[in-house]
This record gives sequence, C-alpha cells and structure tokens, in this order.
Amino acid sequence: MAVGSVRILGTGQLLELQRKLRAAGHENIRSSMQRRIRRAAEPLRNDLQDTMRGLSIQSAGRGSGRRGGTSPTTRPLRETIASAIRISVRTSGSPGARVWVDKGLLPRDLKSMPQTINTGRIRHPVYGNRRRWATQTTTPLWWDKTVRRHTARMESEVARVVDDVRRRLE
Repeated sequence: MAVGSVRILGTGQLLELQRKLRAAGHENIRSSMQRRIRRAAEPLRNDLQDTMRGLSIQSAGRGSGRRGGTSPTTRPLRETIASAIRISVRTSGSPGARVWVDKGLLPRDLKSMPQTINTGRIRHPVYGNRRRWATQTTTPLWWDKTVRRHTARMESEVARVVDDVRRRLE
C-alpha cells in the first residue's frame, strides 16, 4: 500500500444508493450520508496525523569532521507532513471516503517524503551539502500499519451508513 491515498469503498452499494437518492430528490439524506462517511474516516486521519507527529527518526551518529551547523530549513518535518493529511468524500463517480496526503500543501522538496519515511530509511544531504550524506531510520510502514488498524472499523461503519440510508429510502 502506497502512502498518499486510502479509499474505503462500497462502490456498487454507494452507486445504487446515489441513483436512488437523486431520483427521489432527498438532498438532506444525501448530505447526511456524506457527513457520516466523513465521520467514519476522521479517526483514521487523526491517527495518521498523530502517528506522523510522534514518529521517532533516529540517526546513525556523527562521523569525523566538522560537526553541527544550522538547519537549512526552519519548518518542522513531521508537523508539515501531518498537516497535509486530508479526507475527501465522493458520492458520485467512484464513491467512498479517501484519506490522502495532499502534496500541494507540502513544500517542493518534501513532496516524496511521506513515501520515503514509510520505507523506514531516509537518506539526505547533511545540512544541504550534496557531497556529504546521512541516513536516518524510522518505523517502516507507519502509514500501512495505521491504515490496517482502522480498515475493518471504517468498512463496517460505511456499511451501516449504507444500510441506514437504504432503510430511509424504502
């Protein structure tokens, strides 16, 4: 599973319900369904953000030579990535909830960082010096493990929403 997008779909059921809702003109039921599906995805988004904020990144230590220096950036890495995790809910086309990393909110040099961190190994130049590189490690598959913990709960909640809406339409 790649970092960046998680989809919870009940595509056939949701498409069928959307057609019925549009035909019946029940806008309030449709907006209620969207809101409930979003609520089902919020704990996953919050847990992904908390996991990213608390992710431990270790260094192998320093070698010989000059040490220290100021960081070339002032932004906090984990907070920047955590704040780019979003939810979107679609009820047409390919309906469902999607939790994803909005790369448009990340600085240009961090666009691939969520995937890199998910591998468990971060290799980068030392203080921007491209002749000297450092490797740092972190918990591999942080995104995948967090998503796996929430998948069953989200799928059952979406199924419950679909059943409730179907009952209200009948």
